[in-house]
Amino acid sequence: MIFGSLKNIKNNMENVSGTSVNYAFRIEICTDNRYNPIVLRHLKEIHMSLIGEILPLSHIVLDLEVSSKKRLFEEAAQLLENEAELPNANVFDCLFAREKLGSTGLGQGVAIPHGRHACVKKATGAFIRTKEPVAFDAPDGKPVSLIFILPENATGEHLEVLSKLAGRFSQKAVREALMAATSAEEVRTLLTEE
Repeated sequence: MIFGSLKNIKNNMENVSGTSVNYAFRIEICTDNRYNPIVLRHLKEIHMSLIGEILPLSHIVLDLEVSSKKRLFEEAAQLLENEAELPNANVFDCLFAREKLGSTGLGQGVAIPHGRHACVKKATGAFIRTKEPVAFDAPDGKPVSLIFILPENATGEHLEVLSKLAGRFSQKAVREALMAATSAEEVRTLLTEE
């Protein structure tokens, strides 16, 4: 029997798939309380589409030549102005202001610069792989080449995106594949697949 109740599915999904998903209903299938694999796959697709929705192919840049974090932010702000119609100065300012509070470098050559600004009406992102690593004050002291830019508004959606991205970037195989990727399509697939 399939039914929905107003319980949070998060705890149930963690037990089944190791993934935290926030939906305001619970789906139970059959009397032995096992979850239908088709339903689980669909819920994962919905969750992963968060990254897919904010990362169109036009927001992916490979082998960008920049020499500093500041120059990277300038290029990212220009990209998001051209592709997402966000004001260049506002994007740069929110990224730079957040970075002053502490580095958004995660280590292992990865950074997720993010910042809040009122001009951002919905979450949007950009992925940049630099041609040469850029100093980023990461915890491990290594420069970064894999950067996901995430200007955001004051909603909780960006926290889910940050969490999912951190999980993807923590996998060595994903980082290596992103470094070897030859197309925006390949990068998007790597960042959005489970």
